[in-house]
Amino acid sequence: MDTLVKNGLIVTPEGRFEGSIAVTDGRISGIFKGDAAPEANGAEIIDAKGLAVFPGVIDMHSHHRQGSLPGFEYKDTIYTATLQCAAGGVTTSVAMPNVNPPPNNLKLLKDQFAIYETDAVVDWNFNPAPTILEEVAGLADQDIAAFKFFMVVDTGRDYPHMPGIGVHDHGRILEIMKACAREGVPLMVHPHDQALMDVIEQEYWARGERDALAYAKAYAAYDGVIWETAIATLLRLQRAAGCHLHILHTQTAGSVDLIRKAKAAGQKVTCEINPWALFLGCDWSSIQRLGSYALSYWVPEKNVPGLWEGLNDGTIDIIATDHAPHMREEKEIGWTDGWKAHTGTPSAQFYLSMFLTAARDGKITLERVAEATSQTPARLFGLKDKGHIAEGYHADLVLVDLNTEYEVRDEDVLSLCGWSPYAGRKLVGKPVRTLLRGQTIYQDGKVVGEKGFGRQAKAQHAARTA
Repeated sequence: MDTLVKNGLIVTPEGRFEGSIAVTDGRISGIFKGDAAPEANGAEIIDAKGLAVFPGVIDMHSHHRQGSLPGFEYKDTIYTATLQCAAGGVTTSVAMPNVNPPPNNLKLLKDQFAIYETDAVVDWNFNPAPTILEEVAGLADQDIAAFKFFMVVDTGRDYPHMPGIGVHDHGRILEIMKACAREGVPLMVHPHDQALMDVIEQEYWARGERDALAYAKAYAAYDGVIWETAIATLLRLQRAAGCHLHILHTQTAGSVDLIRKAKAAGQKVTCEINPWALFLGCDWSSIQRLGSYALSYWVPEKNVPGLWEGLNDGTIDIIATDHAPHMREEKEIGWTDGWKAHTGTPSAQFYLSMFLTAARDGKITLERVAEATSQTPARLFGLKDKGHIAEGYHADLVLVDLNTEYEVRDEDVLSLCGWSPYAGRKLVGKPVRTLLRGQTIYQDGKVVGEKGFGRQAKAQHAARTA
């Protein structure tokens, strides 16, 4: 035994109990309820009395910005992104392909991996774009967690949805889905109906409405039609192709209903929700006050009860950050032209605390937080030995003071962007220590993990193995 985490409130999807966790060679070697902890015999003792011990968070959806060529690393690097992860209790972070250049072939993916191998503080994986069909098999061989593309062709922008990762043609989507099904690797899709948005945004522009509020209204127009039409199409194509489809950005009650029906029919479909849908974009006053700083997207308030219901009943399978930092000047332009502002918000550093605060308020249980942020992501995406507090699993743990209230402040943000849309907000439940494979990488307000300590969290998909 190298380490003994002693006398904490251990939280798992199955329940919570007082106990201790023994760690040997980076893995959990014993779990002891009550006072039944073994003698330390020279092992490091971490006193968790008064703290809750959660499995380290697995974030399946993060934008780390740094690619193998210069481009967007001024927003965040892989190093600074994973610093935020360590501070927020995220021990495995899975990145998205809108970097420069977008990895959609084997060479570019390996070039991307090389940066993580030298710079990542936490464990990682990367979702390449399956937009070159002849490359899909080779990419799948790299133990990736999933593929990812966007159903987006932005008007007048080549970022964040640049060429090489966007697919809207339905025939092409079907071909990609069939390729992913053959390889047994899940496919993540950002749903969007580009044809509808081409019409909707012209309605706003014809009236001279182009600011951030107009942008928010356009993307939520007609009761979320661009989201639900796209999801309905994806679900039908999934039924034809048979792949594991994972739908991103669940944000309308109608989307939850569509996904619930598909699951009931036996379709291999999963989905996620992001914190902005429940804590930021779902409040119109936040959009008015913050403009593009609050966007991602506006989620009209009437959707919120259905989103919480879907998360709590398991229709929405997982929670993921959609961490997406941008500089202030890239948001400020939104006050005059929301279509020119870069969309997305930074969230990895404070994301766990948001859901712990919601648990205190009775919106979700601590057990469901552990399940949706750790155990289920690991299970769905084949991250072996991750996501659960059980013998033999990696000792990825986050110790949290559930009673500490703190205020989010811009000066505490570890992202290069230097701001948070949640600044000024009071949260309850503060990570005080993060362990990755048994090693402390964050303690008492400081990241102590080193560059390059993170390893690829290799995926082993059951469908692919079979």
